[in-house]
Amino acid sequence: MKRCALVTGGSRGIGAAIAVKLAARGCDVALSYRTQRTAAEEVAAAIQRLGCRAFILQADLADLDQGRDLIHEAAEGLGGLHILVNNAGYVQRIPWEELSLEDWERMLRVGLTSAFILSRYAVPYMREAKFGRIVNISSLRALTGSAHGVHYAAAKAGLLGLTKSLALAVAPLGITVNAVCPGFVATEINLEALATRGDEIRSQIPLGRVASPEEIASVIAFLCSEEAGYVTGETVSANGGLRMG
Repeated sequence: MKRCALVTGGSRGIGAAIAVKLAARGCDVALSYRTQRTAAEEVAAAIQRLGCRAFILQADLADLDQGRDLIHEAAEGLGGLHILVNNAGYVQRIPWEELSLEDWERMLRVGLTSAFILSRYAVPYMREAKFGRIVNISSLRALTGSAHGVHYAAAKAGLLGLTKSLALAVAPLGITVNAVCPGFVATEINLEALATRGDEIRSQIPLGRVASPEEIASVIAFLCSEEAGYVTGETVSANGGLRMG
C-alpha cells in the first residue's frame, strides 16, 4: 500500500535526506520549509525522480496554528497521512546567562511544542488509515546537555518524554512513536564546528568519523516502516558510539 509522509524541516540536511529516503521506499512525501523554498523544490524534484509525488509547504512552526494547518494541508494534498517525522528545528549557540525569555520560548515552540501539535492533528488521519508512524528527531544534546544551548538541549530532551508518553497513548490505535538522537552529522548546521574543531570532534567518536545525513535517514526510514511495527516508545542513538547506553 502506498504510504503518505510529512517531513518537517525537509528542505535541507537530515530532513531532506529523510524525505528522499522515504520516497526511495515508495512513499509520497510532503515536506515543510520556513525560508528555503529553492532547496525544498530541489528535494521535491529528487522525490519525483524516484516516481513518487512531492508537495512542498511553507510553515513557521513557531506559530502553532501554522503547525495545525500544515497537517491538514499535507493530508489533503497527499490524500491521507501515515507517517509524520518531526524534524524541524534550529540551533542557537548562546551562553545561558545571556539567553532571553523570548529565545527560550521560541526554541521550545519550534523544537517541542510543534511536535505535540502536529502529532495531535496527525493521529486522526493515522487512525483512519489504520497505520501510523511518528518519529521525533531529537539530539545527542538531549542526553548530554549543552552549556551554550540550554534551551536547545531542553527542547530536545522534552521530545524524549513526549515520545514515550505519546507512544503509550496511541499504542491501542496501532500507531508507533519513536525518537532518534543523531550525533555529529555532516550538515550545514555543523559546518563551522567541523571546520574549526573537526579533528577534535572525530577523535572523540569511537567510529572516528561523523555521520552522513543519509545514514541517519536510514534509521528513521526503518522506524517508519511496517517492519518496525513492534518498536515504540524507544530512543535510538545514532552517534558513532560517542555516547552509549
